Amino acid sequence: MAVIEINNVVKSYGEIRAVNNASFSVPENTLFGLIGPDGAGKTTLFRMITTLLLPDQGEISVFGLHTKRDYRKIRLFTGYMPGRFSLYPDLTVEENLQFYATIFGTTIQQHYKLIKPVYATLEPYRRRLARNLSGGMKQKLALSCALIHNPRLLVLDEPTTGVDAVSRKEFWDTLQILKDSGMTILVSTPYMDEAVRCETVSLIQEGVIMATDGPGQILKNFSSSLFEIKTENRFGLLRLLRSMREVKSAYLFGQFIHATMTSPKADPDWLQEQIAQQGIPDAEIAAIQANFEDCFIRAIEDNPRKT
Repeated sequence: MAVIEINNVVKSYGEIRAVNNASFSVPENTLFGLIGPDGAGKTTLFRMITTLLLPDQGEISVFGLHTKRDYRKIRLFTGYMPGRFSLYPDLTVEENLQFYATIFGTTIQQHYKLIKPVYATLEPYRRRLARNLSGGMKQKLALSCALIHNPRLLVLDEPTTGVDAVSRKEFWDTLQILKDSGMTILVSTPYMDEAVRCETVSLIQEGVIMATDGPGQILKNFSSSLFEIKTENRFGLLRLLRSMREVKSAYLFGQFIHATMTSPKADPDWLQEQIAQQGIPDAEIAAIQANFEDCFIRAIEDNPRKT
């Protein structure tokens, strides 16, 4: 059963089309990721799914309910954690949680078992004002508030942005526990390394859904030869590679250049010889396996912007 169905959804802000004919579905009891950089359309999609915005075109349903007609019902079983911390900074940790529990006609005690994996580390600070919490603690409080009514669907918009590496790992471990309890979780992130923590992902760029599949399958679908190249003259080499017909694409990747080849027969020795002939003799080249960021860049190349 699909918890969320999105069919040909369009949303524009003036002349800017934030979501462009998006379609995908989220199965029940899954951890589903929407992966894309800032400005890709993730937040706009999430606000439409949680009934805070209406699409200009297309249809969205949640558990078979229409987001326009049945928004009151949808909100009862949906937990939403926006990307920007939106709790009350002048209330304590405990007061924020009690406030959200009251809105949904429940109590902290009634659903404490559900929020305990998240809230337990906050209890020593329950009388601290929310504005005085660290980034990771704020995210835990926001998640606790989103869970307080035991939602069937949890929607998290970039929950680990600005959080340290240890807190990020803890957060994703918690999401797996919630998913294992039967909850359906939809989460967005700009961090490509987090995609592999999801069961299924949709890649989004400029409002366009470029691919939807399991992370492992997306990595497997990267069939081109991929080389990692290191040289002192990175920008000169980048221009050279982009001028070669044997190179499908070349882009900076930290201190390296990643180059995908048009021919499966191309090897590092051949490419090194070609580069040396063009005046860059110090290039160090190695064949590598694609990571998720390589796959995302390939998806952008294969999906020119739709209008």
